[in-house]
Amino acid sequence: MVDLAAFASMGAGGADAATLIGAVLLEAGILYVGYGAVEAAVGQRVVERLRGE
Repeated sequence: MVDLAAFASMGAGGADAATLIGAVLLEAGILYVGYGAVEAAVGQRVVERLRGE
């Protein structure tokens, strides 16, 4: 479990770490949604082409 008291006592470094963690999580969410949309749009066509159908 994360010790938030230790995290808060890090000062400006803690804010930088929180910003970095937030940016990474945001990027992961965008990629997850984006790849899901691409898969939904063209996934079946790619599978059919690979199978030779």
